[in-house]
Amino acid sequence: VINANDYGQTVYDLAIRRTLIQIGEEMVSTAYDADVEMTAPKQIEEAEKSLFDLAEKGRYDGGFMGFNEALTEAIKMAGEAYQRDGRLSGIATGLIDMDRQMGGLQKSDLVIIAGRPGMAKTSLATTIGFHVASQWQGEITPDGHRKTVNGGFFSLEMSAEQLATRILSAQAEISSADIRRGNIHESQFSRLVDVSNMLAQVPLYIDDTGGLSVAQLAARARRLKRQKGLDLIIIDYIQLLSGSSKRASENRVQEITEITTTLKALAKELDVPIIALSQLSRQVESRDDKRPQLSDLRESGSIEQDADVVLFIYREEYYLKNKEPREGTPEHITWIGEMEKVHGRAEIIIGKQRHGPTGTVQLSFEGQYTRFGNLAPDQYLPERYE
Repeated sequence: VINANDYGQTVYDLAIRRTLIQIGEEMVSTAYDADVEMTAPKQIEEAEKSLFDLAEKGRYDGGFMGFNEALTEAIKMAGEAYQRDGRLSGIATGLIDMDRQMGGLQKSDLVIIAGRPGMAKTSLATTIGFHVASQWQGEITPDGHRKTVNGGFFSLEMSAEQLATRILSAQAEISSADIRRGNIHESQFSRLVDVSNMLAQVPLYIDDTGGLSVAQLAARARRLKRQKGLDLIIIDYIQLLSGSSKRASENRVQEITEITTTLKALAKELDVPIIALSQLSRQVESRDDKRPQLSDLRESGSIEQDADVVLFIYREEYYLKNKEPREGTPEHITWIGEMEKVHGRAEIIIGKQRHGPTGTVQLSFEGQYTRFGNLAPDQYLPERYE
């Protein structure tokens, strides 16, 4: 009885070693006699996933879960939401109305943020990513440190320096264009230094490697989860990822299908929400009402199918600005009135939500700081809010 813990640990360690032997034997067997579809990178991915599952969960194979176990997990999630006064069951984005509609970012969910160029998709992703990484879970680790919420940002379009400049601009409230050009005065520079010192403590990790395949992205996400911990992944954006299999690379629709399927599987495997940005097709521009809808998702219906949540960004100000009539005309006066109504506003259209309602949420958008925020209650336009 005295040594029960030691005996139990010994049994567990031996079981882990046996599983390691089994994984090693399967790796050798597959490497010697693999079929055509099992490429070397695919074998590495499978081996790494097996080792990751073994390290994280004590097992590397799936299997059935008893319904009572599933019920226990459901009650646990409901209990955590109840302890938060019923407000959120997931990770808060900092955008109050969006959190109210979605209950926060749910673990294992694939969230798609889609929009046409110029709708500020990356800005919304950085706003959410920074807020998430700035949160404190209220827990203390065994070594006495605060348990943080870690975010991983795969920036396939912009460099890490450009992404950091955006976040710095939003938090210091200095135009990113002025920061890049050095067009700032001494007090602004001092504020930049103070804000950068504060931001240095934020656990947001950026990978700006271009041309990643979805398998490489998954491997890097597993590594980050193992080494630093991981609570959220952001990918900017899906169309810049490539597939892994030869068959998928021959057909873009199949490639996008492989990418979204892998991302959804990765969200479940790592038990974290994944936010993936996506472009929309040009057919949006041909309509009078340019608010996006699910059929506008570009290149593959699998994005709509695999996603748990699809969010569309729509800024009427962007389109209205390009329709300015000639000054001095009655149309110009009407146009000014319309611009004042929509200035600094953005609509987030929840086109799909597997676990909740769809609808539209209004946010503020400060273009000079590339930042989304919450609108004050008296700023809502009733005819635009569902």
